[in-house]
Amino acid sequence: MTDAPSWWWADLGGLPAPRPALDGNREADVCVVGAGYTGLWTAYELLRADPSLSVVVLEREVAGFGASGRNGGWVLGEVSTGSRQRAEAGEAAVTALERAIQETVDEVGAACAREGIDCDFVKGGSLTVAQTEPQLARLREAPRGELLDVDEAAARIRVAGLRGACYTPHCARVQPAKLVRGLAEAVERRGGTIHERTAALDIAPRSVRTATGTVRARWVVRATEGYTAALPGLERALLPLSSSMIVTEPLDAATWAQIGWEGCETLDDAAHAYIYAQRTADGRIAIGGRGRPYRFGSGTDRAGEIPDATVHQLRARLTRLFPVLRDVRLDGAWTGVFGVARDWAAAVHCDRDSGLCWAGGYAGEGVAAANLAARTLRDLILDRDTELAHLPWVGHHTRGWEPEPLRWLAVQTVYGAFRAADALEDRTGKPSRLAGAAGALAGR
Repeated sequence: MTDAPSWWWADLGGLPAPRPALDGNREADVCVVGAGYTGLWTAYELLRADPSLSVVVLEREVAGFGASGRNGGWVLGEVSTGSRQRAEAGEAAVTALERAIQETVDEVGAACAREGIDCDFVKGGSLTVAQTEPQLARLREAPRGELLDVDEAAARIRVAGLRGACYTPHCARVQPAKLVRGLAEAVERRGGTIHERTAALDIAPRSVRTATGTVRARWVVRATEGYTAALPGLERALLPLSSSMIVTEPLDAATWAQIGWEGCETLDDAAHAYIYAQRTADGRIAIGGRGRPYRFGSGTDRAGEIPDATVHQLRARLTRLFPVLRDVRLDGAWTGVFGVARDWAAAVHCDRDSGLCWAGGYAGEGVAAANLAARTLRDLILDRDTELAHLPWVGHHTRGWEPEPLRWLAVQTVYGAFRAADALEDRTGKPSRLAGAAGALAGR
């Protein structure tokens, strides 16, 4: 793909022509840096709450160029929380956050309906399948929703070697590029301005400097997520982990009859190095996994490049789930990045003294979490005393990541251990302790 960083964008005919770049200095009430889900939802929610606000969004590429146009399309009612965050917040606060993120699935659906955003939104829930006894044991130990036996799981989807599954209703499928494109248009309809091809060179209290001008604003919202490490002074704030995807050709009716999957649930498995997948609106399977998880020095790709070895790995995982797809044609392959905090806990910050705000560290669960973060930022900026403004991720702090080469070595060790643990479990049929040790090393 030359004009599309993912198949999702290629499906829409490629990236749209960029909006005009910033041309000169200007003032605004709010300046948002980053036109992905976090930045666009924040702009949208602020303008919806107070149409008198002047909101400017600055984007280095075009809206949705990053993870918002490359992800798996899971509007998942879960948010990444670290063990320290859970312990410090207490059970009641964590429960409030869990309830808020579950409700966010319907909130996103309602916003799409309200704004006429056709993004193939289907709330079918999510399935986590087990193909080995150790995987099934993990589902039983920490069920994410309702446990399904083999027959109940097979009634939803027919996976090779199926041992059981977990089902949660708190998830919807979307075409992510359609969602981010429609969201950008909704921001503009409500009076917001988006400047593309406008990189932020310096983010400071009440100002953002670019090569073509400076925006001065009472509030500055950093919504850069997986690309945060590229900003001066923030190289170790969030680790940019990579995740890769492939998408099949449209499958015929006979093939779907063998697979099932009529409910359009999102799908993952209980492997340590897990996959995630969806059945697309036009009858394809899009499946993803970590591939090469991290680039030395917190590097990020520009155009969604994916190594051949990662494509082969994902195809092998697809075939293991659905052997009938052994010879299926692939119509796309790409890579994106997402941000991870050192304690794997997402956070929302709003400093009323400096006017600096940010949200991120969703650890791959950002499609829904970005909407909740945006509504939280809206309430904090507008000084609303709401339940969202008191959720335990507000103001949560963690230390930065280790300097190189330590963080590169840590990521390679952790994901190498996950893969080794899966291979050992496949070979022996017994749980491996390798993954537990790797998780402890990661600080999860």
